[in-house]
Amino acid sequence: MSYDIIIKNGKVVLENEAVVTDIAIKDGKIVAIGQNLTGAKNEIDATGHVVVPGMVDPHMHISEPGRTEWEGYKTAGRAAAKGGVTTLIEMPLNQLPATVDKESLAVKFDAAKNKLTVDIAIIGGLVNYNVDRLNELEEGGVVAYKCFVATCGDRSISNDFRDVNDYEFFKGVSQIAKFNSFIAVHAENALICDGLGAEAVNEGRVTAHDYVASRPVFTEVEAIRRVLYLAKQANCSIHICHVSSPEGVAEVTRARQAGQDATCESCPHYFTITTNQFAQIGTLAKCSPPLRDEDNQERLWEKLLNGEIDFLGSDHSPCIPSMKDGNIMQAWGGIAGIQNCMDMMFDEAVQKRGMPLEQFAKIMATNAADRFGLKHKGRIAIGKDADIVLIKPNSSYVLKNEDLEYRHKVSPYVNRTINAQIAKTVRRGEVVYDIATGVAETSNGQFILKHSQ
Repeated sequence: MSYDIIIKNGKVVLENEAVVTDIAIKDGKIVAIGQNLTGAKNEIDATGHVVVPGMVDPHMHISEPGRTEWEGYKTAGRAAAKGGVTTLIEMPLNQLPATVDKESLAVKFDAAKNKLTVDIAIIGGLVNYNVDRLNELEEGGVVAYKCFVATCGDRSISNDFRDVNDYEFFKGVSQIAKFNSFIAVHAENALICDGLGAEAVNEGRVTAHDYVASRPVFTEVEAIRRVLYLAKQANCSIHICHVSSPEGVAEVTRARQAGQDATCESCPHYFTITTNQFAQIGTLAKCSPPLRDEDNQERLWEKLLNGEIDFLGSDHSPCIPSMKDGNIMQAWGGIAGIQNCMDMMFDEAVQKRGMPLEQFAKIMATNAADRFGLKHKGRIAIGKDADIVLIKPNSSYVLKNEDLEYRHKVSPYVNRTINAQIAKTVRRGEVVYDIATGVAETSNGQFILKHSQ
C-alpha cells in the first residue's frame, strides 16, 4: 500500500503504551502503525522525539466576529498550530453576537471562512435570554453548552453573553438533558465575588493579592456544589470549567463516585503561576477563577496526577492591550495561553513530575475528544484523523514576545524558560507547523459538527 506520509522512529504514545514505531498516513487518516513501514511519498524522521496526539483544547475564546481586534480565527489558529493544538473547542463568548441561536451560529461560520488553520468544534451558550431557543443550537451542531453562574457580559451590549440565575440554569439544563448533551459551567458565586470585589475597590485594595482574596476558594466550591446538585435534579450531564482549587476538584470527584455524569478541567496557568508570581507579572496574568497560592497549586498537582482532573484547556481569552491597563481590579480578566499548553505542560508534568506519557496524552487530547464526542480526534490509532504532534524533549528555550502568533503578542509566559519544544504539528495529514519553517499558510481547517461526524 502507498501512503502519503510516514512518521518514522518516534516514541509514539498510543492508548496504553509508548513505543518506538512508525505511523502511516493516507488521505488525512492514520492507516497503519508498526515497525519499518515503507512506501510513502514523504517521510518525517521523528528520531529522538515524543509523538503524541494533537491537543484537543476544550476551552478557548476567539473573539471574531464583533471583537476581532481582540483575537481572530487566523491568529488564534496559527498560535494553536505552533503550540501543538490541532482541534479547538470554541466557547460562545467573547464574540459579538454571542453564539446563542441559529442566526449567531451562522454569523460565526461566515466569519471563519477561509481562515482556519486547525479544526474547530463549537459550544453553544445558555444565557438568560435564550432558554426557549436552545434547540436551534442543537440543530446547528454544537457539541455542548456553556453557561456562567458568575457575573459576565457587558450589560450595555444587547447581544453580549449573560450569566444565568439558578432558575434559568435549571430550566436550561432540563432542555439540554433532552438533547443527550451536557452543560459546561463557569462556577463562582456571583453575589459574593461581586460584593467582595466592590468592597476591595471602594477601600483602595487593588493588588493581585486583593483580587485573589475577592474570589476565595469557597466561592468556587459553593458554586460547583450547587450546579452539580441542580444538574443532577435535571438529569443533565455536567462539566466544570477551569477548576482552580483542589477542593473544587474534590466536589466533582464525589459526584462522580456517587454515579453522576460529571467531569472537570483545569488550565496550565493554575499549575505554573502562583499568586506571588501573578503579583510580579501584573495584569497579563489576571483570570477568573484567580491564580492561587503555592499550597493550593501543589495540592492541585496531586489531583491532576491522581487522575481526578479529566483534561486541561487553555482558556485562551485575550483582549486588546489597553484593556490590561490600570490596576488589577480594573483590568480585563483573561490569559493568552493556547500556544504554550503542550510544551509547558510536557515539561512541568512529564519531565519534572514524572507523569506517564499515556496519561499526558489523555489529559491533553483523548479525554476531551471523548467528552465532547469528537469521534475522529484525540488518539493515535488506525482510522483516526492524523492529528499528530512531535515534541522535542529536554530542549530548552526562553519564550519571547516575537515568538507568539497571537493578534497581540503578549502572554504571562513571556520570558519563561520551557524545556521542551513543539517540533512539528500535523493536522489531518497536513503539516501545519514546523519548527524550521514556521506556521504553514493554510486554511484547510474544518468545523466539526455534532451530527455530521
